[in-house]
Amino acid sequence: MVDVGAKPVTDRTATAKGCVVLLPTTVEMIKNNLMKKGDVLTVAQIAGIQAAKKTSELIPLCHPLMINQVNVQLTIDNDLPGVQIQASVRISGKTGVEMEALTAVSIAALTVYDMVKAVEKTARIENIRLVEKHGGLSGDVINE
Repeated sequence: MVDVGAKPVTDRTATAKGCVVLLPTTVEMIKNNLMKKGDVLTVAQIAGIQAAKKTSELIPLCHPLMINQVNVQLTIDNDLPGVQIQASVRISGKTGVEMEALTAVSIAALTVYDMVKAVEKTARIENIRLVEKHGGLSGDVINE
């Protein structure tokens, strides 16, 4: 791991996005809460929050962080069609939270996939990316 001991504590945030592309019929099933495993959007939201908190257990060289806030939003997108996912993570710490935001989106997307795979074999997880980060010595990054 990188030694962050000499770095100052600063407020840091990161936001990531991704999506799960689905058939329109699957989207309708999610909207109407017809999946056998339950409420897809709520379960995936909780999975994403939990994943952000466990990032250092999943990615070997990530520092364990005391996270102040995780916000995971899943939105039905009829034009995609599918589910758009956004995760934002905030800390006051010595290292950034990009990996936590990306992990939250990834696990939320995998949870959507898991919950719909019984009714749709063509679901695709796409375009997981960091859209912005703020704080720290390297400054702000805005990718969208």
